[in-house]
Amino acid sequence: MGTLSHQQARQTYDRIGSLQDSQGFYEKCAAELVLLHGNFQSAESVFEFGFGTGRFALRLFEQYLSDTARYRGMDVSPKMVQLAESRLAVFSRRAEVILTEGGPPVDEPAGYYDRFVSNYVFDLLSHEDIRAVLREAHRMLRPNGLLCLSGLTSGTGFVSRIVAGVVSWVQTRWPSLVGGCRPVDLLPFLPESKWQLQHHSKVVAFGVPSEVVVAKKC
Repeated sequence: MGTLSHQQARQTYDRIGSLQDSQGFYEKCAAELVLLHGNFQSAESVFEFGFGTGRFALRLFEQYLSDTARYRGMDVSPKMVQLAESRLAVFSRRAEVILTEGGPPVDEPAGYYDRFVSNYVFDLLSHEDIRAVLREAHRMLRPNGLLCLSGLTSGTGFVSRIVAGVVSWVQTRWPSLVGGCRPVDLLPFLPESKWQLQHHSKVVAFGVPSEVVVAKKC
């Protein structure tokens, strides 16, 4: 199944801009589970791969992170960087958002972060890129650090299976119409030798199925 190139993803999300926040109607349930099980209150360093408009990061700063915790995120879209910088301006001393070419975060320090977060990003990556990003996440996390993921997934009931099937069908023909996203099941990418599963669930909002995974680095 084809996916958007990094350049195509940049063009797509530059065009979508702040409209990406409109997806909150089905992403909210999954985000709440990530926040509930990610134990962000104890995190001093958080990395987010694909921060979008900065909505999740702002929630972290306003409700979960300590006054000394720091955040660093990267995104492929200059428009998203602009939106996130504006949204996180009040926390600029502790929040850094950077533009990337779209590849895995190979230049980040090893064993530095308490949390590696990625919301609704893996569902637009190729399987090869998912594996590459997860290798870097494992390298970047401290011992017992948490990987916190959410994204579109396969359906769990009649309606959500239909929705997931339609999204997959559109993605194979006109990927930019769905932001390059399609349903992905994450657990097969997380070998037990590297990750200890802390939480796994699938939730459906307005017929859209999402998966939430929180796993501890082994």
